[in-house]
Order: sequence, then structure tokens, then C-alpha cells
Amino acid sequence: MKFGAMIQPRIDDLDLPRDIERMGYDSLWVPDSHMIASDCYAVMALAAVNTSRIRIGTGVSIASTRIAPVTAAAIASVNRLAPGRVFLGLGTGHTALRTMGFDPVPPKEFRDYVRVTCELLRTGKAEFHWRGKTRRIEFMFKRLGVIDIEHRIPVYVAANGPKALEIAGEYGDGRVSADNERPEQLAPSLGAIQAAARAAGRELPRDFHTATLAFVCVMRPGETLRSERVVDQVAPMSVAYLRYWYEWCKKSGSDALIPEEIRAEYKEFVEHVGKMQTPADHRYVELHDGHCTYPIASERRFVTPNVIRAARGFVGEPDEIIHMLRERERAGLREIAFLPPIDSAREIFRDFAEQVIARY
Repeated sequence: MKFGAMIQPRIDDLDLPRDIERMGYDSLWVPDSHMIASDCYAVMALAAVNTSRIRIGTGVSIASTRIAPVTAAAIASVNRLAPGRVFLGLGTGHTALRTMGFDPVPPKEFRDYVRVTCELLRTGKAEFHWRGKTRRIEFMFKRLGVIDIEHRIPVYVAANGPKALEIAGEYGDGRVSADNERPEQLAPSLGAIQAAARAAGRELPRDFHTATLAFVCVMRPGETLRSERVVDQVAPMSVAYLRYWYEWCKKSGSDALIPEEIRAEYKEFVEHVGKMQTPADHRYVELHDGHCTYPIASERRFVTPNVIRAARGFVGEPDEIIHMLRERERAGLREIAFLPPIDSAREIFRDFAEQVIARY
């Protein structure tokens, strides 16, 4: 099992990547949410020159906010600074696009985006469709050494739904789950990826990577899921799940995705959204305030034990967390990358490193 530290990009916190590397983490994941934090590629470039061992990549970069050749050039530029230590996570953009009031990228568009990006990073060339035209494009002036695609840049596809799992099988070097799937869910997802690879005439790489994005809280003796410190640490990510479920239900017209055990909290959350002061056509800004980054006082009441469990974080005393990790490792998971609140990141990273990684 590999352990990844995900950070909300803060351009002037130059010490955080170094601190994370010293704590013993394997990788640094940087989200691509331009309306929330600093630019992910700028932060990764600084991390690349301020570290020497840790792997660095996007968690995850968003299709449509940059055209595929720009994304490929950006990650290849970072790879020039840290050859062989760089990876690229690609996703459809729940957070990055929802915070602007748009839906995530549809599967057909996402598939072509992943294809172009992978082809450029693997061969330096691709067929690119843009504004109604198709062109053969390639990285030029490679002799100048301004990018690095000689050292492999693995591409991890964020995939939970069936179409995204197919794309991961067709093109990916790995798959990222945004839902921290339970062990019994991991095998069917990996099976769908393998089936898609076979249908595309492709053999998955032997080192095909499986990672999950999650949140953690190492509880102290006597703490419960209602303890103030625990709620502080898990609130941003727990409420983010309520926001995701709200957006999904609004779009689909169905509440089938809502876990039975949190229906009371979800109903109350919907009522809370309906009372927001922001006009409905601009409510996405208020709805996503603090998204995965800091707690909102008015939303604290929704961070119940049921919601925390439904959001599938690694929350418990060290032995409990190690047990959860072992179960997922046996089911095929190879890395956990977790995102703490921005103001308590160092404390949470340190707790996990000292009490879980050191004993794993």
C-alpha cells in the first residue's frame, strides 16, 4: 500500500511538500480546482524543485478547463523538473465545474480528452479535434529539452461510473476512485476495467495502479464520531458528499443514490440549501463554499456519525484504520490519497504518518 498526501494548492506554502516528504509519504496529490485554490501546476512545479523523492501529480486534473495538449504540456513541463516522479490524474470535473455552475464533462468528450493526452505523453503525437476541425499535432523542438516525455508519466483515470471505468481500461495506466469503494466493490470495478481493456485489444500494464481519494481522522482514546476535534477534521469532506448527492439528485431527478441511513440528514440538507440567500441561478457558489477545504458553521449539524460513515472516510483509532486499509489492499487497492482541511493539514498528515504509516 502506498500513502498519498493530497493538499489544497496554496502557492506560498513552500514548506508543505518538503514536510510531507519528510513524514514518509509516497506521493503528493494536487487538486485542480481553480475557483477554490492556487493553480495546481504552479504548485506542483514548486514542489518538484523543493523535494527529491516523493511522487507528484494531479488529484485530479480536469478535462475541459484546459484543452488536452495544454494539460499534456503542463505535466510534461513538471516532469522536466522531477523526471520519473510525476503522474497525471484526469477527471470529469465535479468540483472544478460545479463551482462554476456547470456539469462535469460527458463520457464521449472525456474519452477523447484522455486519448489525446495519453497519446501525446506516450508518443509526442496525437490526432486532435478542436472547434470542428481535426489536426495532427506533435510536441515540437524536443531537442530544446523544455519538456520531458522520455521518463514515463503514468495517467490515472478518475472512474466510478461504467463509462469512466471503460475509459480507464482503454487508455489508463491506473484508476482513481473518488468514492473510496468498499472491498466488495473494488473487484467488480477492476473487472470492468479489465474487460474494457480486452475489448480495446489492450493488455493492462502489469503495474496498473489503483488508488482512492478519501479523508482520514486518527481518533484518540475516548473520542467518538461526535467529538469536536473529530468533527472539525472530517466536516469538509463529509459535507462534500452531501453536496455531491444533492447535485446528482437534482440532475437525475432520482434519490436512489442516497444511502438509507442518512436520508434524514439529507432531507434536512436539502431544506438548508433551499433557504440559502443566494439567488437560485447563482446558488452554486454558496452551495460549494468551503468545499473539501474548511468547515462551514451552519453545516456542522449535518456531520453526524451516519454521514461520516456513509462518506467512507478512514476514521477510527489506529488499529481500526489499519484494518480498513488491509481489507482494501487485499481487494486490490494500491494507494490511498487523503485530503485534510487546509488549516489542519500538517497535524492530520503527522498523526497519520506517526500512528498508521509507521505501523503498517
